Amino acid sequence: MPLHPEAQQLLAALDAAGLPPFEHTTVPQAREAAKGFIDLQGEPEEIATEDRTVPGPAGDIPVRIYTPDGDGPKPVIMYFHGGGWVIGDLDVCDNPVRRIANRTGAVVVSVDYRLAPEHVYPAAFDDCYAATEWVAEHAAELGGDPARVATCGDSAGGNLAAAVALAARDRQGPRLAAQLLIYPVTNFDFTTRSYEQNGEGYLLTKGSMVWFWAHYLGAQDLGKDVFACPARADDLVGLPPAFVATAEFDPLRDEGEAYAANLRAAGVDVTAKRYDGMLHGFAWTLGATPSGAVLIDDLATAFRGAVGGVR
Repeated sequence: MPLHPEAQQLLAALDAAGLPPFEHTTVPQAREAAKGFIDLQGEPEEIATEDRTVPGPAGDIPVRIYTPDGDGPKPVIMYFHGGGWVIGDLDVCDNPVRRIANRTGAVVVSVDYRLAPEHVYPAAFDDCYAATEWVAEHAAELGGDPARVATCGDSAGGNLAAAVALAARDRQGPRLAAQLLIYPVTNFDFTTRSYEQNGEGYLLTKGSMVWFWAHYLGAQDLGKDVFACPARADDLVGLPPAFVATAEFDPLRDEGEAYAANLRAAGVDVTAKRYDGMLHGFAWTLGATPSGAVLIDDLATAFRGAVGGVR
């Protein structure tokens, strides 16, 4: 279908504001620009929050804990924000995470992992995995159920959510109940059809993804490191049930859908949905693209289905 009128209006507004592609900015400029997405998210929903830290491999990791109303123990969602591993923080993703917590009824722990280029791979992954381990071990202290812990993230955060699920399986870590992947980065490949179709003019550009990957990896050779690039895993058997959301006008569309197909072929229970007419990042712009809010409802439905049988 054509680009949704709400997405068209959003692109026009960003163009009028003179927002350049990230690859044409410095890292500090890109991080400042990311804060502008807060104004596109609508009014934040009410929910109890707590800012604290959990121990990590290089020091304490800041987290924000969202606890919806209702009796516990509640399921738990580890949330890793998007932003190409370079931009974004707890405040930029605060509004979407509030929605996720309220719709799912889960305690959501949003992780302020270390960013590149100051901290190249595997710093972000290591922080997210360490935070997940800690929360799984201490879930009861947070009003959560350690048998119903899931990972979740958007874009680069979806990459981290998938990678943590892989690592938890391979390292005999926490037994995760679900992985919720919102237009995830899964592969280091700029040759897909969706990159060809959507690599320019739809908010996230091919050039921006090259820029993000360069900062994330630094001078490292990616090779077959599956925790940097989940699509390169040879074996997806035994991973937790997955919800995979993709956007039609997104250069990352095809790699997300390919990962969902590969999970399904490995016997993983997968719910995959393409959001027609939508752009990459629309979970961060629901005030401007309210038609995309169905994503949160779909995610919550898939999550409840996945954790319902886990006790």
